[in-house]
Amino acid sequence: MSFIAALGILMAGICPAVFFSSDGILGRHTAVQKGQDTRKQLYSLTLASINTDFAFSLYKKLALKNPHKNIVFSPLGIATALASLSLGTKGKTLEEILEGLKFNLTETAEADNHHGFGHLLQRLSQPGDQVQISTANAMVVEKHLHIPTEFKEKARTLYQPEVFTADFQQPREATKLINDYVSNLTQGKIKELVSDLDKRTSMVMVNYLLFRGKWKVPFDPDDTYMGKFIVESKRPVKVPMMKIEDLRTPYFRDEKLKCTVVELNYKGNGKAMFILPDQGRMQQVEASLQPETLRKWKNSLRPRMIDELHLPKISLSQHYNLEDILPELGIKQVFSTQADLSGITGDKKIRVSQMVHKAVLDMTETGTKVDATTGAIYNFLSSKMYPMLF
Repeated sequence: MSFIAALGILMAGICPAVFFSSDGILGRHTAVQKGQDTRKQLYSLTLASINTDFAFSLYKKLALKNPHKNIVFSPLGIATALASLSLGTKGKTLEEILEGLKFNLTETAEADNHHGFGHLLQRLSQPGDQVQISTANAMVVEKHLHIPTEFKEKARTLYQPEVFTADFQQPREATKLINDYVSNLTQGKIKELVSDLDKRTSMVMVNYLLFRGKWKVPFDPDDTYMGKFIVESKRPVKVPMMKIEDLRTPYFRDEKLKCTVVELNYKGNGKAMFILPDQGRMQQVEASLQPETLRKWKNSLRPRMIDELHLPKISLSQHYNLEDILPELGIKQVFSTQADLSGITGDKKIRVSQMVHKAVLDMTETGTKVDATTGAIYNFLSSKMYPMLF
């Protein structure tokens, strides 16, 4: 049994098949409400669609590079980190980031995209819903580095980062400072975001996202059993399987792609979509993952009584070096000596040397919890130290 699942802010893959995607944001966070700015709502709706496109593109690259591994990542967290980074980039560096994020600047101005991100993050963090979503951004700056006021003001207005300084001439202490900050945010779930910082580091940007939702109809822990989950080459593995009987929930059978789609509700307004490909159809379903496919599934779901639903109890954690993956989406120059980050530092002698992403997913009988953190590490360039770098 291989399956795919879709939730608002995360994608995950249990080899060969579980992922959570980005369409759930549309239902919960873009409804036009009385007295609100409809223009900002439209930006959020557009960004939710864009983030879905970016999520599928990135998922396919990660699946290709990690064919025998589980996949877990937050497309919204990564997109937010890249969008905030783009505030300080210029020229081709900026163009590549925006195009990699699937922004269409002929239809929406760059500034409107940023305002949409800011509004979306603000809406996600609003209390009052039983689904908990928390976001945080931080800039850790070399204590002697001057950051232009314009960049700081734009970042503060749109992404509201915490800003604090570190002495990167003491790499061990700076590394501990950042990792302690992340560990505190994630309540110890992610203890080491960065490592191997050196004296050339000038700044580290951190983006954090937490999702916690409880199933509207929870599974009974007493019904959880050790069952078979079929992975690659029809190889079964023993995993804890959750079971629920006589569940009425939205359901759709896609005969063209040969898969079954089931939607489960969280308390509040959150939803998770699970896609079960027929045996041997996983690659076909993955190849067909597009925003239009998700939209078709969403619009085709109809309430139906399911006699028995079995899902694996999941605990996944993954780490990615995005500087090895994002160039395949066209985001290349920011990691090279040609990077133009002069909007952040006032000169071009800086590049992103690393962009790391860590995500932790726990799906249990009561609900789902996700912790995801992205960190961008900026290094000064030195012709003496990097004569053959790129």
